[in-house]
Amino acid sequence: MEVLFSRPSYLYFLLVIPLIIIFNFFVLKIKRRRALQFSNFEAIARVKGVEIYSKSFFPVFLMCLIVLLLTFSLAGTSLAYESQISSFSFVIALDNSGSMGAKDFSPSRLEAAKEIAINFVNSLPTGTHIGVISFSGNAFINQEVSDDKRAVIDAISGINLAQIGGTDLAEAIVTSSNLLEKEENKAVILLSDGQANVGNLNDAVAYALQKNVRVYTIGIGTEEGGKTSFGFSKIDEEALKSIAYETKGEFFLVKNKEELSDTFKKISNFKLARVIKNISNELLILVLILFVFLYFYKELRFVFPF
Repeated sequence: MEVLFSRPSYLYFLLVIPLIIIFNFFVLKIKRRRALQFSNFEAIARVKGVEIYSKSFFPVFLMCLIVLLLTFSLAGTSLAYESQISSFSFVIALDNSGSMGAKDFSPSRLEAAKEIAINFVNSLPTGTHIGVISFSGNAFINQEVSDDKRAVIDAISGINLAQIGGTDLAEAIVTSSNLLEKEENKAVILLSDGQANVGNLNDAVAYALQKNVRVYTIGIGTEEGGKTSFGFSKIDEEALKSIAYETKGEFFLVKNKEELSDTFKKISNFKLARVIKNISNELLILVLILFVFLYFYKELRFVFPF
């Protein structure tokens, strides 16, 4: 583990600590010399508020600790350590158009995709950034990019078949790319039966390339098709293959839930990476707690013997 400082010039405030210690010894020496003029040193020392050295050191130690922690907070202290994380920040884009209600996956294409997407989220290391959108005739943001797995899972669970007609793969790509704007390595996992009938895919792919976003497309459905509320629906692979190829992602065709699960495992590319966590706020909170403790200690030490 390594300690990093984003504003190291503030570390000069650490010079205050030896000054506090020197000043404390100087004051103690003067008070002790005055107290020695009296025959009963202990009694007079207590009346005048002069402590023996061991008791005087504790509040000084607290003050030095407060200065230390406050300085580290101002200096922007971070901890750097090695951890297993996903190499990408993800947006899971779920097609919830009417054709995703087809029954060639049990209980439906959409429900199977949701179930495996949740398993995928659970398999990712803590700290992985994930967003969720659903799309049919237009795209809807269900969850902004977050490292809160519970919020991401709740967002996936809440996706239902849309009432709006159509399947706009283009808007799904653009919306997902925008969600990943502030992320470093960006990947979209687009789950659909590929029946795009709205939007301009060429423009959307160009936009993803401009934003340096990879799109992994997962075709959900069978050649035989499945029954929906409006008839039979079969998978259309061509658009999904094109999107993946152009954005340097990969296309996967899955015909059952087991294959879908294996596909997610291939996409979740783990690596050992350097994680940097800023702890400035935590240090500042600790400083406030110590200030309060020091105040009560000084007020109560003459009431209750410590």
